[in-house]
Amino acid sequence: MSTRRRAPLPDISIRQLEYLIAVADAPSWKVAAEDFGVSPSALSQGLAELERRVGVPIFEADGRRRILRPTSRPVLEHARRVVTATSDLVEWSALMNAAEAGSVALGMIDVAAVEHFPDVLRTFRSERNGVDLTLTVAPSKALLADLESGRLDLVVCVDPPTAHPGIDFEPLLSESLVVYGPPGTHIGPPATWGPWVLFPAGSHTRRAIDEMLSARGAPLELAAESHQPDVLREMVLLGLGWTVLPRSQSERVPTELAAGPEIGERQLVLARRRDAIVDPAVAELAARLRKSSPSGANGPGVFS
Repeated sequence: MSTRRRAPLPDISIRQLEYLIAVADAPSWKVAAEDFGVSPSALSQGLAELERRVGVPIFEADGRRRILRPTSRPVLEHARRVVTATSDLVEWSALMNAAEAGSVALGMIDVAAVEHFPDVLRTFRSERNGVDLTLTVAPSKALLADLESGRLDLVVCVDPPTAHPGIDFEPLLSESLVVYGPPGTHIGPPATWGPWVLFPAGSHTRRAIDEMLSARGAPLELAAESHQPDVLREMVLLGLGWTVLPRSQSERVPTELAAGPEIGERQLVLARRRDAIVDPAVAELAARLRKSSPSGANGPGVFS
């Protein structure tokens, strides 16, 4: 079965099409050349070359003037479509480069979205309302899985305990991890602490907490688990057990929890795929997050 071969397309330039529109809209070629900022001879040469490449006569003589042939209207209409579409492309490109358009799929753990960076998100949405910003709030492990699969562009999470090839991590801030007991509890030596209501096993923060408690000799008797800091705090208030929470989450509202010692810190990081195409909107949001954090205020990071 034979197929018809497509003829090669003529090498027509955008400038030549702009010349054609200019002479169609101006009262004379001289005015068209002045409006376009070129000499009449340059305009004439460009249009002659357009005519040659199209392969059909576009102009005809009208006394000493050259005017568009009625049969060349399809060429003019094509020129208008192409120049308009190209102008749209240039405008879109400028918006993208200025981070005024595009999309950002952002993932954050709850404390990052609610406590540390809500002002950054509100300001970015307000100042870049042409950018489609979506926010996913989830535990660190799930966010990193979505980042690796390409469902997210940028993630703020707890620094993972294991390596993630192909992911760049940049420190943002550190949070104090503090022991809390039920109201009225006497905070004695670590051997008397517990039982515990903690983040679920397998979470980045839980792994760090288990190591810190074991290092202090605290028994790891578990009473309940939850991903939600507010739920853990309420269970402690009900007397169901002790917990370890970031100070920013445990003391966000007035509470009667018995505060114990700080047993360590967890690091929040900014994560992004190393091989990802740099979208200007993603890069700008990363820069804003970095600038607003204590760790990233002094210099550019890996996402610049």
